[in-house]
Amino acid sequence: MTSAEAATTAAFQITVQPSGRAFSANAGEAILAAAIRSGVGLPYGCKDGACGSCKCKKLSGTVQHGAHQSKALTADEEAAGLVLTCCAQPLSDVVLESRQVTDESAFPVKKMPVRVASLDKKSHDVMQVRLQLPAADTFRYHAGQYIEFILRDGARRAYSMANAPHTQTEAPGVELHIRHMAGGKFTDHVFGAMKEKEILRVEGPFGSFFLREDSDKPIVLLASGTGFAPIKALIEHLQFKGISRPTVLYWGGRRPGDMYLADWVQARVAELPWLRYVPVVSNALPEDGWTGRIGFVHEAVLDDFADLSGHQVYACGAPIVVESARDAYSAQRGLPPEEFFADAFTSEADKHGG
Repeated sequence: MTSAEAATTAAFQITVQPSGRAFSANAGEAILAAAIRSGVGLPYGCKDGACGSCKCKKLSGTVQHGAHQSKALTADEEAAGLVLTCCAQPLSDVVLESRQVTDESAFPVKKMPVRVASLDKKSHDVMQVRLQLPAADTFRYHAGQYIEFILRDGARRAYSMANAPHTQTEAPGVELHIRHMAGGKFTDHVFGAMKEKEILRVEGPFGSFFLREDSDKPIVLLASGTGFAPIKALIEHLQFKGISRPTVLYWGGRRPGDMYLADWVQARVAELPWLRYVPVVSNALPEDGWTGRIGFVHEAVLDDFADLSGHQVYACGAPIVVESARDAYSAQRGLPPEEFFADAFTSEADKHGG
């Protein structure tokens, strides 16, 4: 074997502090892919260099980054030693700092055929899709995680499970909330030709967005648009586990109809004394008859909380909402950065900068 061949087949040790967990990554393999393969739960979102969810600090070692968007990792951040694990390949042993590493996030990732069980249009551009899972298979995931559809050409589309894991015991299946993206080859199909009983292929679970049950801090849930899907799963999970931490849900949309399951939320609020709901509309029209909060949803939280230092925040939705919330809550309201958990929904257009 030549030295060049040896280099391309080398395996490097990746260590994550402060947990001390370690795994090996091959030369040319993204650190995140190696972590998933090894059952080590590093934080991540899009896996495509677009959202920045997997960003963490490199304490030692050398990596090379594959293609990624500058908004996910700026040149200054890279120079300061930050890395995107989804596209960083090790050139040596590497030590990272990440406080979100957990054993429990490592449910096995599996590929499965699924059958479309029902299609229910909840608003002009949101479809509630229920998928039936193979009856003989056990699909384990955390409320808040997502699956990816594997399309015929190998392309992938990610959607969060909107139902909590305990619902699997009644009927193995997942609920997804799919927004129509005009011209999107997958969502055009969902809103057009897709029929019940259609067979699709999925892989999952993915993602590090799930409830941290080892905390008793009060919770702020922040959702924009279909970012409500994993938040719904979190609420179901809280209710099922009998967790009564004070929780307030802020759900934002352009128009009132964008809160497409408001009736479901109101029903939970009526059942759960620990849950409050604050819908926020950014572009209400006179015909909407809207008398509630107006503005940007992440700013409504700033209006209501002078201090977030004792809270946890779970945010999901458009990247601009998630990033604005992350920055403002820490800088202006004292939220510890490690208590902000997020899943930014990046569309294919977001990923490719257009």
